[in-house]
Amino acid sequence: MRSAILSGLVAVAMAIGNQASAQQPIIIKFSHVVAPDTPKGKGALKFQELAEKYTGGKVKVEVFANSTLYKDKEELEALQLGAVQMLAPSLAKFGPLGVKEFEVFDLPYIIPDKAALARVTKGKVAKELFAKLAPKGIEGLAYWDNGFKIMTANKPMHHVADFHGMKMRIQSSKVLESEMRALGAIPQAMAFSEVYQAMSTGVVDGAENPPSNVYTQKMHEVQKHATMSNHGYVGYAVIVNKKFWDGLPADIRSQVQKAMDDATDYANGIAQQENDDAIAAMKKAGTMTFYELTPDEKAEWMKAMQPVADEMASRIGKDLIEQFRKEAGGGS
Repeated sequence: MRSAILSGLVAVAMAIGNQASAQQPIIIKFSHVVAPDTPKGKGALKFQELAEKYTGGKVKVEVFANSTLYKDKEELEALQLGAVQMLAPSLAKFGPLGVKEFEVFDLPYIIPDKAALARVTKGKVAKELFAKLAPKGIEGLAYWDNGFKIMTANKPMHHVADFHGMKMRIQSSKVLESEMRALGAIPQAMAFSEVYQAMSTGVVDGAENPPSNVYTQKMHEVQKHATMSNHGYVGYAVIVNKKFWDGLPADIRSQVQKAMDDATDYANGIAQQENDDAIAAMKKAGTMTFYELTPDEKAEWMKAMQPVADEMASRIGKDLIEQFRKEAGGGS
């Protein structure tokens, strides 16, 4: 009798425990390396808001900004191991992971304007690139925009010769190494969270970034000159641990995907304005001089960096580069 009562109590306790665990929200840890008030930072917070709203609280998104959980080189491994569920790394980060084709986005002057960018990220190439992440245990969800890059340094950069011998910080990317060498600079791969300190101590002379990153990381306080070169693009791929994603109940996954789609529209819609606002704020601060390239100077930069695509063709894929250029140009 006593045994039967004990068995009954255990069964009730287990039922209560299972019910309690069933009511626990699904946690999505979303880690990134930039400030909360950047396009990516705001996009992550918008996704947090919408995912929790659309799932009626069944999903809880925890956003960790400014490398508070992981730095650049650590975060992809953390995602693959399941320590975090979601990231939005820059497209250059997938080269070291073994998916070198993503580095096509880093080729200088390959994306002429925002319209070309939209054609590419909504096109065939972008889908095919996401498919290459599956064997790495990663699911690609969206492409987020952060705009075109400017050059900053403690000396004016008008001509290619001005870069000679300068130590320029880059993301870890063979394409960006080639780009800086084509300009005569010395590429310095470095985690994003370490750049401000490196600039302030002279470890690096300059860097390339979208204006919103320059401003929110206060680089304009330790760099005197900026050239509005728009020579390259910085975008992000919002990715999720594939095992986690595939394991979500179908209805929850559908609601989270809708939240991501809507957050993507929001993030991409504000990117240009955020960069424009950052430039205006830095000009108002008066600590940095801004310079627009003349048509002849831009042609000089483009000519110097033209060989980068040829050099990287064997790494990225010549056919992929051609297809990317077709999509960017509006061709099929």
